[in-house]
Amino acid sequence: MIKMMTCLMLAMTIALTLMILCSIISKNSILDREKMSPFECGFNPMSSARTPFSIQFFLIAVLFLIFDIEIAIILPIIITMKWSMTSKWIITVTLFLMILILGLYHEWKNGMLEWAK
Repeated sequence: MIKMMTCLMLAMTIALTLMILCSIISKNSILDREKMSPFECGFNPMSSARTPFSIQFFLIAVLFLIFDIEIAIILPIIITMKWSMTSKWIITVTLFLMILILGLYHEWKNGMLEWAK
């Protein structure tokens, strides 16, 4: 039992030493303001927070979220086809897809999908 504890302590000490050594080796010696600042959405975080915002970026993000949620809803619908009544399943899927298509048509008609203006 004591021999096993000694081996375990030795393994933990070696692992800890290797982790600390890797952390020291991989650390950059030159840390400047640009490398230490977060980079989000293409904005400079050191500038004013009231700078204008690109509406195209916002629209792309919203469209991505809509279609991402659409996929998350459609996949379980396909799986539940086995256990549900066919007529109710077809009505539900058709209604869901029609709402998505009508929303896309509405965005297209209002010019929300025009990227180059």
